Amino acid sequence: MTAAPSPVLDRIRIGSAPDSWGVWFPDDPQQVPWQRFLDEVAQSGYQWIELGPYGYLPTDPARLTDETARRGLTVSAGTVFTALHRGSAVWDATWEHVSQVAELTKAMGARHLVVIPEFWRDPTSGERTESDTLNAGQFSDLCSGMERLGRQVRETFGLDIVVHPHADTHIDTEENVTRFLHGTDSALVNLCLDTGHYAYCGGDNVKLIETFGERIGYLHLKQVDPEILADVIANEVPFGPAVKRGVMCEPPSGVPELGPVLAAAQKLGTDIFAIVEQDMYPCPPDQPLPIAQRTRRFLSSCGA
Repeated sequence: MTAAPSPVLDRIRIGSAPDSWGVWFPDDPQQVPWQRFLDEVAQSGYQWIELGPYGYLPTDPARLTDETARRGLTVSAGTVFTALHRGSAVWDATWEHVSQVAELTKAMGARHLVVIPEFWRDPTSGERTESDTLNAGQFSDLCSGMERLGRQVRETFGLDIVVHPHADTHIDTEENVTRFLHGTDSALVNLCLDTGHYAYCGGDNVKLIETFGERIGYLHLKQVDPEILADVIANEVPFGPAVKRGVMCEPPSGVPELGPVLAAAQKLGTDIFAIVEQDMYPCPPDQPLPIAQRTRRFLSSCGA
């Protein structure tokens, strides 16, 4: 019996990111040098990349353009970190950080800025730094702050922000993601749906795409190991230590199934980036390349 052909996912733009090479910080001796990341991501068959933490890749646009172009790579997005639930007191510092990243993102020809909310516990040590829930005033500040950010980023740099639901932040579970979407203007704020983080927090990725398709502006592709996740949840393990345990695993060994997620995204009828991010900090320097190559072959088998 002949196997059914894979669907044609011609609206999906597949890429990878420094995260899949164990990169969480601009400079860290445990991380591979940026030149090796660029060499290996191209060797793995990816065309699109993200900037990763600002300062990891060269921040001079001319130099970065030269380094990416000669490897056949193109930047899809930059990433910023925000704590906008803290209100107007953090706006100036937030905008200074966002402007720096957005300027480079624009110079590289990308159109998206991935916005990650502040963690409520330290991602490395796991120490709780604030409450894991927001009161009404903080939630209102979060929503209005993201709208202000979306408006100003678009007016100043011509970029669209996509907010990244993330474990150990206030935008994580289906309930909190839905609340955030209902509390923000779709003309200014949309989502970067990270399949691994949403599954980590108990969400159904396909259901979210089918329910809020017009708000899905970007994808991060990753999977979680359900056995490790069960232990992480049972013992309230913080995200950073959970990553060290291997909670984010190589596809297709975890959840969610990426084929149905990509098929649901294809049905949205718009071109959309789907950037692989496995979360492997820290990892041995020789570990990422073979995983990246196998992951790219797997995604090709899905039609992407």
